Amino acid sequence: MKVTTAWRSGVASDPGVVRNNNEDRVYADDAAGIFLVVDGMGGRAAGELAAQTAAEVIPKQLESPDGDVSERVRQAITTANNEIFRLAEDRAECRGMACVLTLAVAHDDQITLGHVGDSRLYLVWNGTMRKLTSDHSPVGELEDRGELSEAAAMEHPRRNEVFRDVGSKIRDAHEEEFIQIKSFPFRPSAAILLCTDGLSDMLTSAEISSVVERYSGDPEIVARELVAAANEVGGKDNVSVIFVAGPEFVGTDSEIMAEATARNSITQVREVKSWWRRLLNRLG
Repeated sequence: MKVTTAWRSGVASDPGVVRNNNEDRVYADDAAGIFLVVDGMGGRAAGELAAQTAAEVIPKQLESPDGDVSERVRQAITTANNEIFRLAEDRAECRGMACVLTLAVAHDDQITLGHVGDSRLYLVWNGTMRKLTSDHSPVGELEDRGELSEAAAMEHPRRNEVFRDVGSKIRDAHEEEFIQIKSFPFRPSAAILLCTDGLSDMLTSAEISSVVERYSGDPEIVARELVAAANEVGGKDNVSVIFVAGPEFVGTDSEIMAEATARNSITQVREVKSWWRRLLNRLG
């Protein structure tokens, strides 16, 4: 798989303030261009096992560079799904375990995403942040259709219900209403953010964007600051973040941008002063 954009990723995952265990799992491999967030469901041991299984199976399935990327993403998620289901069938304490996940595979200056559930992927470019995944939940659908405001959706009592998951039953890779697949360009001046709902349920998109736009070259700082911000306002769930920045991405509110603006202002002032001196010399 050809990779031509030298992106850098930062990862952070935390149990949150309320819970003692972390059922989230994250996987990031810059060299292979594979980024994955997984949110386990089904109780402490079962949820962690479901998420861990997905985090182990999916990267392994993607090791081969051969074939269409979208198809490989479908097959990798489906393999994880069916393995989780088989494990649950063999262990009574794990019956009903599952997970939701968002997977991004970078290739040929493109991102192909595979998504199931209510974790999310945002694209950040040119000072704007846009959600590219659909929330596979009753409340998420209403929000995506504009029938429910973001604030109302975040407070809705059914916020955590999902109608798509990975692992609750045997699936086929091309089954309708299972895996959302999407591909889009990944410019050197862009960034992507993958997160579990422990972030998006606690912070608005504007609050998330404000942290991302402070990026000054260290993606790990952005990931940690987002997790910390979610915990500061309650940390009701496990929260996991992968922030992936292209080599030319600079936050609009970053120190780098402020310094560049200041330098540009100084240059403009000098040019104006020089112009006035030349004009006065000609008039004098």
